[in-house]
Amino acid sequence: MVAIVALTLLGYLIFLLTGSSPLFERTSKIYTYMSDSSDLAEGAPVRLNGIIVGKVTKVTLSGSNDPQRVIKVEMEIQDKYLSAIPVDSVAQLAAGNLLGTKYVNITRGRSADHVKQGSELPSMNTAELTDLFQQGNNALAALQDIIKKVNDLLDQVQSGKGTIGKFLVDPTLYDKAVGATNEAQKLVSALNSNKGTIPRLINDDTLFNDMRSTLTRVNDLMDGMQQGQGTMGKLLKDPALYDDTRATIADLRKTMAGVQKILDGINAGEGTAGKLVKSDELHNELKTSLTRINALLDKINNGQGTVGMLLNDPSLYESINGTSREIQGLMKDFRANPKKFLSIKLHIF
Repeated sequence: MVAIVALTLLGYLIFLLTGSSPLFERTSKIYTYMSDSSDLAEGAPVRLNGIIVGKVTKVTLSGSNDPQRVIKVEMEIQDKYLSAIPVDSVAQLAAGNLLGTKYVNITRGRSADHVKQGSELPSMNTAELTDLFQQGNNALAALQDIIKKVNDLLDQVQSGKGTIGKFLVDPTLYDKAVGATNEAQKLVSALNSNKGTIPRLINDDTLFNDMRSTLTRVNDLMDGMQQGQGTMGKLLKDPALYDDTRATIADLRKTMAGVQKILDGINAGEGTAGKLVKSDELHNELKTSLTRINALLDKINNGQGTVGMLLNDPSLYESINGTSREIQGLMKDFRANPKKFLSIKLHIF
């Protein structure tokens, strides 16, 4: 009797550990089709959104040519959970741990109808855990490569290589920084004093008062202009000036229109100016006149004619020059002794 009781308890414990349904619970079978079993074993738990609702009873080949229906998975679901599984729920494989133990997880749908004995659930393929491990290994390899590069960079910085390394290791840079700090402190001290132009601009209240007075005057001036005082105020506020300016602009536009009309007439060859600009006859006459003037100038340059002789004959220049000297001598003698050239006769009647 003791042996029978012990065997009974052992069988019950094995039954519980294998994930089988509780004793005396009514169950129903449903099934789904998948492209790959992914090492799914019989007796694997079936979960509804993570809650165990049954177990896998059989994993077999379906004999179908559809690549998405190669494997047929039969599941034994406790009847009390059938009403919680809508017909549009989706079954998919999931990994229970890192060792790759698989189970079927049913994602609950939204349909008002629920599955019954012999119902088929649609399935969805999931990524293999090995694929996830492979992706994790690739990510770790990339991370190790990045860490190696960062370590090499830190080694170069510590050895004083590169710009950052020189900034951190080179004592010259530190000395320059200290020197720059000292100079900055001297500059601040000089600015805090009242010596020099800039410190006086910063610290002298007189400049502030002058600037404040200037700003006050500017504000007063602006107020006067807003009130129409002075010439600028009248320019801004006097409507008569605005009307005069508007009339002047209108007259200017009329004048510009008249000028434009004159220019159009000149371009069309109308009037004297238009003929001067557009007439070919005037151009020919001017060309002929210039030709004659050039010929005349050539004759003059060659000494031809009276004007040419006057300009080019040296004897004429000498004659004129001699005559000028004689006239100057005569005038000089006349000023010195005018009686020599003047005679007075007295007649008495």
